Amino acid sequence: MPVIELTNINKYFGKDTARVHVLRNLNFQANRGELILILGPSGSGKSTFLTIAGGLQSADSGKVTINGKDVSNLSSKQRDALRLNQIGFVLQAYNLVPYLTVKEQFSFVNKIKKNNNLSDVELEKLLKTLGIYELKNKYPDQLSGGQKQRVAIARALYANPEIILADEPTAALDSEKVKEVGSLLADLAHKQDKAIIVVTHDIRLENYADKVYHLDDGILKESK
Repeated sequence: MPVIELTNINKYFGKDTARVHVLRNLNFQANRGELILILGPSGSGKSTFLTIAGGLQSADSGKVTINGKDVSNLSSKQRDALRLNQIGFVLQAYNLVPYLTVKEQFSFVNKIKKNNNLSDVELEKLLKTLGIYELKNKYPDQLSGGQKQRVAIARALYANPEIILADEPTAALDSEKVKEVGSLLADLAHKQDKAIIVVTHDIRLENYADKVYHLDDGILKESK
């Protein structure tokens, strides 16, 4: 059974003559153990797709199923619990807490999600893999865009979710860091049996993906 499935999803923005059909009868599914890439230009609906898949916003029609549960049938509290315990988000805005150091970002996660997070040893290994271990005592405003992006990736992975939804996770990274992040995501999918979905226009990640889709004008098509 797919861990996440979108069925006949439609999404519109605007009204009357300004109404835009952002996602068109979109169908998609992901299984554990897969790294899936969704490529598309800016404005193609990638971020909308990702936030609907993660339950951050609702479709106008269609169904989102996570582990066999129709998300639309869940209460607000149940959806919050689903996102907290099963889904990790890596968003373009980073969403780091500005008054917390890098190390404290993970302590903050512990206060919200108390169980099944990475161990101290696993976290240290992750930070070293991403090249940010030496930054652990710095605040977000002391970091570059690429460093913030890697901290955001680490924070999402720290909660040990079974589904990871990433929006342009390599946009601010150089080619060497893209290789490291691509390899890390592929290893997490294959060795830890996670479903990882990345929306991006960064074709440098294609070599690491098990499946590649293209999203253009709201239409999703598989190409690999």
